[in-house]
Amino acid sequence: MKVIQFLPSLESGGVERGTLEIAQALVNCGHESHVVSNGGRLVDQLIMQGSAHHNWPLHKKSPVTLRYVRPLRKWLQQSSADVIHVRSRMPAWIVWLAWRKMDPATRPKLVTTLHGLHSVNRYSEIMGCGETVITVSNVAKKYLVDNYPRIDAAKIKVIHRGTDPTDFPRGHQPSNQWQENWAAEWPNLVGQRLICLPGRLSRLKGHNHLVNLIQRLKEQGVSDVKGIIVGGADSDHDTYLASLKADIVSKSLQDDIAFIGHRSDIRDIYAVSTVVLAVSTKAESFGRTVLEPLSIGTPTIGFDIGGVGEILSVLFPEGRVRAQDGDDLFAVCLRILSDEPQNVKAKIKDNTDFLLEHMCKHTLDAYEELVRRHG
Repeated sequence: MKVIQFLPSLESGGVERGTLEIAQALVNCGHESHVVSNGGRLVDQLIMQGSAHHNWPLHKKSPVTLRYVRPLRKWLQQSSADVIHVRSRMPAWIVWLAWRKMDPATRPKLVTTLHGLHSVNRYSEIMGCGETVITVSNVAKKYLVDNYPRIDAAKIKVIHRGTDPTDFPRGHQPSNQWQENWAAEWPNLVGQRLICLPGRLSRLKGHNHLVNLIQRLKEQGVSDVKGIIVGGADSDHDTYLASLKADIVSKSLQDDIAFIGHRSDIRDIYAVSTVVLAVSTKAESFGRTVLEPLSIGTPTIGFDIGGVGEILSVLFPEGRVRAQDGDDLFAVCLRILSDEPQNVKAKIKDNTDFLLEHMCKHTLDAYEELVRRHG
């Protein structure tokens, strides 16, 4: 097969990672893999893995982007692709407008993947335009079915995202060298129990819950805990970051909460953490930052909403916080911190449900089934 994936850019994030994973799987199976985006730092990796990249600026949410519909239709007609797979709303509109006026007998098969629980409107409904529609969780499928009755539920396939056990093996421990470097970089965290909140620095990630949790634990007499915030901040969130730091200072927690920044060694940070938090204030469609620490056996606590709740219900029900408030979060965290670590880890189910291998196989199967069915 020749498959072309479409997304806004190749900078970073879950959509981008999923695109590269499927591109790699296509190449590994002898298929021809192409990706269309506005470029980014992951393009070189994509090409090194054996895929081709085509730079089309289909990402801007502007009527001006509509000028690409006709040239894209011509390009697709010349491409002889078997499948086109769209992963984001603005590219989906341009691709669909180009695709729908192609000859149904010869045009590529159209697949869309819903990666996010977007605001409900006509603009978002485009993610159900595929002949096959993939959702990354049961929660994401329910979002489509509940909000867009015009979308045929029979064409929706749930294909969960997944981890590679070689990347996040159960029981992973950092190397001695890594631990020495970590201790040198963050000496005040040595010998402490770490509560880790990973994810970009934005209000939606619920950093205030970590700050309030650390404060309440200290007041309760739990003195050996520190909070670590792992993730970078872009210029759009400077005001939020400043207010977050001011709140930490006002609570006299500046020595108890560390901003680690963007890290490429997140697996090791998960491994040295006592607890990982997933406390986004908005439901997410999946939740890699829950799956990854649980895969290596680190207890993870999260609000029982969206994909986070879906993963926790399978792998670690004890980590579910039923109410999205600080009281319930505090109670769940205190219960886990009060138990013996080996007892808590024993309650985490081995991850055999959310695997990268399954995601890739089921996605390629969906392509092949669509090509066969309409071929």
